[in-house]
Amino acid sequence: MELADAVAGVVGQLRLLDDCVAGLGPADFARPTRLEGWQVAQLVAHVGASHLPTYLASPSAAVAELDLVGWATGCAPAAAGVDERAQSMAAEARPAELKSLVRETRIAVTTALADVDERFVVPARFGAIRLLDYLASRCVELTVHSLDLTAALDREPMLDPTATATATRALAHVLAATAPGRSVEVRVPPYAAVQAVAGPRHTRGTPGSVVETDPVTWLELATGRLDWTAAMSQRRVQASGERSDLSALLPLLS
Repeated sequence: MELADAVAGVVGQLRLLDDCVAGLGPADFARPTRLEGWQVAQLVAHVGASHLPTYLASPSAAVAELDLVGWATGCAPAAAGVDERAQSMAAEARPAELKSLVRETRIAVTTALADVDERFVVPARFGAIRLLDYLASRCVELTVHSLDLTAALDREPMLDPTATATATRALAHVLAATAPGRSVEVRVPPYAAVQAVAGPRHTRGTPGSVVETDPVTWLELATGRLDWTAAMSQRRVQASGERSDLSALLPLLS
């Protein structure tokens, strides 16, 4: 992954979210989402609550404590706090205020990322993390929450290609790191292909086990929006070989 792509992905996906939220009517904010206990209002409040401008205005941390894998494994313990914050913000804000929050966040993030040092270590609240890894994690969050939003609105997915590529590669990297091996090749064309899962190493031609899917399905599988059985029954995943069942490894974060 390249820093320029991660920056462009964050800015591009935020722009799409801002445009979508700006067009919502009052009733849209009361629509349920596939996130338990969240309506669109809570989802929008969460998207608009970015710490990124504040982090980038702070001094760089001395050393990174987390990488992408550490970030992924730290998501679940933080879920209760994220939920409490989103609920509180949504309860206190009207739709117009939530729209303004997203717009102001987009502008602030775009400004903060206009000139960044690739050596910067983000002093994030869950642990210091290098800038590229942090922005890749933001691409994951922004793309997946965009899918949450469009699902709630019964609309087609709204994804920035660069953000989608960065998020797809980031989650593929997490899979390869958490399930190291070379017995399964996981393909998410056109963005990613990684080898994972312990077992016999295949050295020539097509690996013994292959899993292939599209970026939207991969993002939803990796973040718990879609389970493996449903993806297989809906033919959203093609899997072959004795080690191609990834149900025990997914989701990677939730």
